[in-house]
Amino acid sequence: MSDINNVTFIGRLTRDSELKITNSGFQILQFSIANNYRAKEGDSYIDKVNFFDVKLFGKIAESLNNYLLKGKQVAISGELRQDRWDTEAGPRSKILIHANSVQMI
Repeated sequence: MSDINNVTFIGRLTRDSELKITNSGFQILQFSIANNYRAKEGDSYIDKVNFFDVKLFGKIAESLNNYLLKGKQVAISGELRQDRWDTEAGPRSKILIHANSVQMI
């Protein structure tokens, strides 16, 4: 039985999207978003930001590529995935959003 893995974010693109097409013709769209929030520190609130890398797959990736430009606000629904790799300094990992849907706002 698998656990629930579902996230929804609204944020702004930090750079233009990049479309890659595999040798077999499968489309992969990569971009990153900034997600702002406020946190209380002491007696005041501070604006903070999280950055997330996003991947979108298939025909929809190719369709949205020309519209996902730096600064555009989007709503993303998808799953969190963890990429892992080894380096000389030791193991590394990164959390990515595998998007199921992307909506322009």
